[in-house]
Amino acid sequence: MRHDKLQKELELLAFLSANHHYTINEICEQMDISRRSMYYYLHFFEEAGFKVENNNGIYHISRESSFFRKMFDIISFTEDEAIAMQRLLLQVDSPDAVIEKIKRKFERFYDFHILDNEQLRKKNAQIVSTLYDAVKYERQVWLKGYSSANSNTTSDRLVEPFLFMNNNREIRCYELASGINKTFKLSRMTDVEMLETEWQHRDKHKQIFTDIFMFSGEERYQVQLRMGRLSASLIREEYPASEWFLKEEGDGHWLLNLDVCSFLGIGRFVLGLYDDIEVLGCDAFKDYLRQCIDMMQKKV
Repeated sequence: MRHDKLQKELELLAFLSANHHYTINEICEQMDISRRSMYYYLHFFEEAGFKVENNNGIYHISRESSFFRKMFDIISFTEDEAIAMQRLLLQVDSPDAVIEKIKRKFERFYDFHILDNEQLRKKNAQIVSTLYDAVKYERQVWLKGYSSANSNTTSDRLVEPFLFMNNNREIRCYELASGINKTFKLSRMTDVEMLETEWQHRDKHKQIFTDIFMFSGEERYQVQLRMGRLSASLIREEYPASEWFLKEEGDGHWLLNLDVCSFLGIGRFVLGLYDDIEVLGCDAFKDYLRQCIDMMQKKV
């Protein structure tokens, strides 16, 4: 029936828009569709005005697509509205859990240190614009006066920027001096200078993966769990994106096949519900859990 097909199209659209950085084969496996159907859907999305991107075999739908821009304009706050809302929330002196949750959401989505300062807002807009052009035209840039929290130094960095992250607050770059892909915070830049020099190290640009627990890294580990009703319900509530990776097995159990880039998030969840979860896959994850258990035993 047509509505069944539409449901599959909408599910695939949501999956690709979530930016999971999966290949065609991985997407087909997750969504249970053929490669032929997959290419049909991609063509359909492009015809509908969505921007389908293919980065070294990794497919996703860009959030720069006109549809998402329109939706964002409808549901998002302007900078002035965000500032006003944040000030009202700060005046609420209440331990109410809902109020605290809203405050945390605002803090995640808006950098109020920048939004509440007009001069900083203009500076940040200029930096974003320059970096956007550098990514678009594949040019090298100087990050001027970058303040590093790790080395506690301020220096200029020659980089090849290729991916905006975290709602344009960070940018993924290949740093020429170190030969390493790094994530730079825009708030720590004094200025940005775009050069005429085109990218020279495209083959070394590595995408960064962010798992559902909000840990990021270049490496991914596939973890497989068999979960009971309690753990399956809790992971859906705490991490809604996990719904894509859960499959009902029957008899009150679900299988979770999930890529993570750190064992910290998934480890905390498994150890907290150890009696409702069976770890089926990823030897490295099993070793990590054993080490955690050994450390806990020594402290007890």
